Amino acid sequence: MSARSKQGREQDPDPVELLIPAPSPLSPSLDEALQEISSRTGASPDIVIRRFASESLSPLPLAFIYIDGLVSADLVNQTVLQPLMDYVSPGSSAVAADDAYLLVKDRLLPVGGVKEGKTIEHMLALLFEGYTLILFGGLCKALAADTSGWEKRSVNEPTSQGVIRGPKEGFTESLRVGTSMLRRRLKTSDLRIEEYKIGQRTQTGVALVYLEGLASAEVLAEIRRRLNGIITDSILESNYIEEFIQDGGLTPFPTIQNTERPDAVAGGILEGQVGIIIDGTPFALLAPSTFFNFFQSSEDYYQRYDISSFLRLIRYGAFFVSMLLPALYIAVTTFHQEMLPTTLLISLAAQREGVPFPALAEALLMELTFDVLREAGVRMPRTIGPAISIVGALVLGQAAVSAGLVSAAMVIVVSFTAISNFVIPSLAIANSIRLIRFLLMLTAATLGLFGIMSFMMVLLIHMAGLYSFGVPYLSPVAPMIPRYLKDIFIRVPLWSMPLRPKTYLGKETRRQGPGQKPQSHEEQQKKAQLTGRNTHPKEEEPQ
Repeated sequence: MSARSKQGREQDPDPVELLIPAPSPLSPSLDEALQEISSRTGASPDIVIRRFASESLSPLPLAFIYIDGLVSADLVNQTVLQPLMDYVSPGSSAVAADDAYLLVKDRLLPVGGVKEGKTIEHMLALLFEGYTLILFGGLCKALAADTSGWEKRSVNEPTSQGVIRGPKEGFTESLRVGTSMLRRRLKTSDLRIEEYKIGQRTQTGVALVYLEGLASAEVLAEIRRRLNGIITDSILESNYIEEFIQDGGLTPFPTIQNTERPDAVAGGILEGQVGIIIDGTPFALLAPSTFFNFFQSSEDYYQRYDISSFLRLIRYGAFFVSMLLPALYIAVTTFHQEMLPTTLLISLAAQREGVPFPALAEALLMELTFDVLREAGVRMPRTIGPAISIVGALVLGQAAVSAGLVSAAMVIVVSFTAISNFVIPSLAIANSIRLIRFLLMLTAATLGLFGIMSFMMVLLIHMAGLYSFGVPYLSPVAPMIPRYLKDIFIRVPLWSMPLRPKTYLGKETRRQGPGQKPQSHEEQQKKAQLTGRNTHPKEEEPQ
């Protein structure tokens, strides 16, 4: 490398400095300030600039700036324009510029949020959030009144995580609506909300929500550090934040939950997790998250514990079926035919007699075909989506079997695998299984059952080495904490879980008082005898 090129490389500016320009102070000249704001916004037609002069308010000119569509026109007229235009000075002359600034700030703006700014960057950031800027000629500072009132989607039922029994409302794209939903569920002064602005060009609002005293201080410090370390151009969805702050390493397993249900976020916060709400998306994040959190549904706590335990066991069974069934079919039909009953072996051999492909190619063809149909059903318009499913299920499946491209048994295996994949409540872990399934199929076609067992051992070791913000991914199973297994594979009654799991917390905390177990009829009778009272009302004697 030449000395000149080496010297040029040493003089290259830091990329961080390129992303964060130096702030520009607000000019005391009103014309220059307006010209600077107009040039930075490209003289956009939706930015309204109006000059204003009031002899009774200030001898110097004033100006209003707001973005049409981000503000409420009625709010601007009633809380900014009308109070300033109707102001009449009690004296004969106008007040000084500094006094007019304080007068407007403290008395003449009947609006909840009023902020001050001394730089162009700060005022532009407030302008893009729906504030109305008030610039004063001769002053190097300005005011911003909160007049935001853009159109937003109403609260509807979540589309990705439906329940039969439970709340029917989900997050919207508004950050403030999301925090208000959590406030309505967690009516405590211990609820903490910290807000960040991430993304140089988008300035996306991100809210960190947790309960003081429940969330781990170490986890909170790590999440804050990772959020503050994000330097990027834009944040458009919660996955941007998820990829930036999740634990490093190549893994197909998600280490952060995403949900659009406020009750799920509130439940996680009550367990010591930290919620992250991002403006512009209805999907919030929960961290730290273990492997077993992805198999729990909000509805597990809205119905009887025995039904919830049964459904949760079905989910774990569906997880293994979705991951292993095609690989097991390939391994058994290719290497281990002796494991099958004779009648079943003859039936499978008869079905595969006219199939020209090996079991691996047959399974890959069907799996890829189903993934194509699934993606087409998602992207197609809603009126055409069901037709795609019917064509894929009836026409293509039946035609492939009739043409001898695949066997009927393979169609059954792939169909049951797909159905099992939909049983898992978390789409993130379900998508991970889809990737692992293909690797297992290749291993089964090469090494049979030995390859499957070896792959599962490697996968288990990999999962045991994962962490989510310092929390072991397989806790409380690895490391094993038996008393915290009450809400992992099954759900025991709520009255038998008085303590929060230590999975997320630095210490155990009690969430309900002792003696919450329902009393049986015999216990009630015994208690009544000890207290000298009868539990049944005394029958009145006939008159």
